Amino acid sequence: MALKVELKPGERLLVGNSVITNSDQRTRLFIEGDAPVLREKDILTSETANSPAKRVYLAVQLMYIHNDMARFKDEYFELVRDIVLAAPSTIGLVDQINSEILEGALYKALKTAKRLIGYEDELLSVVPQAPQALRRQS
Repeated sequence: MALKVELKPGERLLVGNSVITNSDQRTRLFIEGDAPVLREKDILTSETANSPAKRVYLAVQLMYIHNDMARFKDEYFELVRDIVLAAPSTIGLVDQINSEILEGALYKALKTAKRLIGYEDELLSVVPQAPQALRRQS
């Protein structure tokens, strides 16, 4: 069964090692095969991977795009070790990502890594409130 992708005008799509850029009209593509497929909005670069969870996502993304877990595993495990040490509550999501990687389900691991980014955002949204709460008590 083919993967159906609808692209907005000007939207880009990564298919394997190729970037497809849509014209000025909405387009529907049907993609068959095993090439990695990522929408532009789901692609991180080394410049945009500016947080621990985003760097984990980037490592998984590189595994997925290059279909090469071995090449990126050392960096990945270093990153997840750091994030779990800094925020132990991330262990459940990290374990899920690890399982999906071991199963070869790299796209699923990528989706779970995206959830890790959302969880990191939740954790960081609480941080600025803590100093204000302490100031109110004093």
